[in-house]
Amino acid sequence: MSNNSSQLPLHELPWNLNEEENIPGKKHLDDSIVNSMSKNYRVVDTAAAEENPQTTQKIVNNDDISLEPIVEYAQEPLLPLAEACAPLIDIIDDILTYVQLALDDTPDEPANGLTVDESASIRLYTIEWPGFHRSLYSKLNRALKAANREELRPYFKYLKLLLTAVVKLPCVSRMTIWRGVTKDYSANFPPGELVTWWTFSSCTTTMTVLENNLYLGTTGPRTLFSIEAINGRSIQAHSHFAKEDEILLLPGTRMEVQSQMIPATDLHIIHIRQIVPNEVLLEPPFEGSLKIFNISF
Repeated sequence: MSNNSSQLPLHELPWNLNEEENIPGKKHLDDSIVNSMSKNYRVVDTAAAEENPQTTQKIVNNDDISLEPIVEYAQEPLLPLAEACAPLIDIIDDILTYVQLALDDTPDEPANGLTVDESASIRLYTIEWPGFHRSLYSKLNRALKAANREELRPYFKYLKLLLTAVVKLPCVSRMTIWRGVTKDYSANFPPGELVTWWTFSSCTTTMTVLENNLYLGTTGPRTLFSIEAINGRSIQAHSHFAKEDEILLLPGTRMEVQSQMIPATDLHIIHIRQIVPNEVLLEPPFEGSLKIFNISF
C-alpha cells in the first residue's frame, strides 16, 4: 500500500541505561545506581545516528518510501512466549534468557484477564538489553519501519502474541500524552501534515518526566510531542517498569499536526492529534478484535 504520510524514527533510545544485576551477562551495579538507572527510556528518543544513514533518510522523508500495511502475522498460531520467540534466537542476543525473566516476573493471575504468556509478552517488550540497539523493542521497531516487510516476518509469531495481549487492554479515555526526541524535528511537522508512526510508540502521561536530565533534559535541541490520543493502552500492570505510567500507541497510528510552538531555546513543542485512518494499516490480531483494536470514542 502506498500512502502520503511521513514516517519518523520514533523508536531509537538511549543505550545501556537499565542495567539489572540479576540478569546473566550484566555487570554488577551498586543498588543505588541500579535504582537511579532503572527508568523507562522508551518514552524519549535520542538523535543517535542510524547504522545505515540511508535508512534515516527513508524514514524521515516519505517521498523516498512506500510502506505496506502490516498484515499476515495474524494468521500465525497463538503460541506460548518461548515458542513465539524461537524464530528470534539468531536475531536477538540471549532472547530466551529474557523470555524466562519476563515469565518469572509475571504473576500467576495477570491483570486485565490476560494469560501469563500474554502478560509476559508485554513485559518482555519493555525489558532493556545491555548495549545499543540490542533490546527486543528496538529491533522489532526497526523491522516495523523497514521498507522491506519481509524483515518483519521473523517477528510474526511474537507480534501475534504481543498484539493479542495489548488489544485486550482497555483503551485509555481521550487524553493528552507526551513523547520526546533529542533533536529538532519541527521542519518535518508543518501544521496540517498527516504522519504515520509505524512503530510501537511509548508515551508518558506526565510531561515533567521528560524534563529530567535522564530523559530530554533542559538544554540542547529537543522536540516534545503533545499527542491527543484516542486509543492508547496503559501497559503499567504488565511492564518491567511497574511504577511508570506508560501509554503504548500501536504501529500504524495516523496523526495530523495541529500546531507548533517554541517556549524555550532549542525546545519545540508539536501538537498532534490521532485520527482514524481511511485504510487498515495494521491487521487486527484475531477475528472479532477489530472494534476493540481500532478506535475507542
